[in-house]
Amino acid sequence: MKLKLVPARTGAAWVKLGMQTFFKQPLALAGLFVIFMAVMSLATMLPILGLPLAMTLLPAATLGLMAATREATQGKFPMPLILFTAFRAAPAKVRAMLKLGAMYTGGFMLVMGASYLVDGGGFARLYLGGSAPTAELLQSPDFQTAMWVFIGLHLPLSLMFWHAPALVFWNDLPPLKSMFFSIVACFRNFWAFTIFGLSWMGTIVLAVLALGTLGKLLGNPGLLGVLLFPALMLLASMFFTSLYFSYRDSFELEPPAPAQDAA
Repeated sequence: MKLKLVPARTGAAWVKLGMQTFFKQPLALAGLFVIFMAVMSLATMLPILGLPLAMTLLPAATLGLMAATREATQGKFPMPLILFTAFRAAPAKVRAMLKLGAMYTGGFMLVMGASYLVDGGGFARLYLGGSAPTAELLQSPDFQTAMWVFIGLHLPLSLMFWHAPALVFWNDLPPLKSMFFSIVACFRNFWAFTIFGLSWMGTIVLAVLALGTLGKLLGNPGLLGVLLFPALMLLASMFFTSLYFSYRDSFELEPPAPAQDAA
């Protein structure tokens, strides 16, 4: 397996491919994303162990969405069981995926703990849904510092796990090695991933502006509030669909060595 270097414009191509593939199988991919979100939400509801369990399952669930995208590119209709691809493999791969999930959980808890030390847990409680946002909280210097600490530390954590589930499952790499190759691939294709992120940010802004404009044209300012959540869920589903293409174009499988003729 070798890392591939791609031009910056490939980042925009990943966004385009994610959208195009989504609309090939919109019901299947949207439904799978809803199931993915429901499983994560239900896991977090469990007392004490809920959040660690959800974080541990996240790499495996992300792999399931990537596997669904791969099937959609092949003209197949991905069924719900594909979300559990990681747990239908050989025991060694299941253990590797769970180790990867445990490592992500540990990293996430450390990042969240760092933000807790800054503002006493105000940002952590808001992020995890334990409190409602207030103007006083959002304007607090400690809260804003904690938010930037979280973002600054969570970004490299995310890059380490960006390709890791696919590398563990499809490339048979051990968890630590998959994390190393994942972040190296992201940095070596820095401009492609920068364009990828900016393209998705621009898409979200345009979608919000379009919904707001539509509400004004129809004389219904509240339309934005009604349609915003479904629109963001739809875009999030397309985002997860596009992840597969960033993995596919960042790595090149080495061809098998030619068989030697018997002497």
